[in-house]
Amino acid sequence: MPLGVRRLDSPPTPRGRGETFLPDELVAFSHLRWTFVWQRPQHLLSRLGQGRNVWFIEEPLPVEGLDEPRLRVEERGGVRRVWLEVPGTANTHVCFSDPRAAGYEQLILELIGPPRERTAWLYTPMALPLAEAVSPSLVVYDVMDDLAAFKHAAPELVLRQRRALKRADVVFTGGRSLYRSVVARRPDGTHCFPSGVDPSHYAPAIVMRQPGPRRVAGYVGVIDERLDLDLIATLASSLPDWEIRMVGPVVKIDTATLPQAPNISYPGPALYTDLPEVMAGFDVALMPFALNEATRSISPTKTLEYLAAGLPVVSTRVPDVVSDFGDLVDLQDDGAGFAAACQRVEQHCALSRAAKAEPLLHWHHWDTISGRMEDLMAQCLAAESDGAEVIA
Repeated sequence: MPLGVRRLDSPPTPRGRGETFLPDELVAFSHLRWTFVWQRPQHLLSRLGQGRNVWFIEEPLPVEGLDEPRLRVEERGGVRRVWLEVPGTANTHVCFSDPRAAGYEQLILELIGPPRERTAWLYTPMALPLAEAVSPSLVVYDVMDDLAAFKHAAPELVLRQRRALKRADVVFTGGRSLYRSVVARRPDGTHCFPSGVDPSHYAPAIVMRQPGPRRVAGYVGVIDERLDLDLIATLASSLPDWEIRMVGPVVKIDTATLPQAPNISYPGPALYTDLPEVMAGFDVALMPFALNEATRSISPTKTLEYLAAGLPVVSTRVPDVVSDFGDLVDLQDDGAGFAAACQRVEQHCALSRAAKAEPLLHWHHWDTISGRMEDLMAQCLAAESDGAEVIA
């Protein structure tokens, strides 16, 4: 369903229950670009933004040959993307706190207008000063990743995260491991919401799947330092008659480091709309994550997406995958284990797997998650209005 965007001068529409409603404007601040991989921010904000003005403020983008910063605005499916282009080298990272972005805050204020009832939604604590500048009625911090563990993380990120956790009215976390680390620092108002799935989007893959000339073990997602490249290489050599298909953009790592073999393919990124067709070409789905600092707290969305597409899944022992999907996913430690598991799970009964997955797919539906989040946000606003305490 397309996201409706209201005129800036139109009256607010009550959204909640009783006398409580959420602001009709939502301003999100993200380290990810709206046009990158369609994932948690897009799923949630496209749902929570129904009938609201949604601004999606992205990190500055370096542009070669640019003499001075310039603000860019683009309408994307009802969401207004906003980003600041700054002088710099293409394909490098520029944080919200970079000196080149010094005027970003004022430009945003001029764009979205004077203070009004609005929600500020954080995906990176580095944008906290900008979020505070828009004078929000409600501050939400959705902790989807442990950003401090990522490559090229800003040195001040840990300190900014502490400030963001203290400042936020409501905190959501994208998985159990993240929740445990966050709730230790913010025990009140923190809620665990692992990422979800839209089962109806992936269901066509089940019907489209046809036997191919050879078996395909496939991965869909960002190809970065979180993947175990040695495991992938060993898997390919152990299954020479299979194709290992790695679908997704290569980010933050040198493409020269990617394992190469006659049976490994890198088709590049795929649009969200095309993922059912992409997954219909798999016989087995892979989650070959390295077990390192960058994966210690991840809760991969693709687990549910693979299951909704009717695929058997083989994964390394990522903590949240073990705790949430241990009965549905074949857990292995190395390339040889992955190879044996691929041959084994491909023979499993698809109907039995679907029956086990169905309750999880319902509970983790993005509609269910966004509705529960909205209830908590409304409770928080009501509690602030009444001077009461929110019940978690």
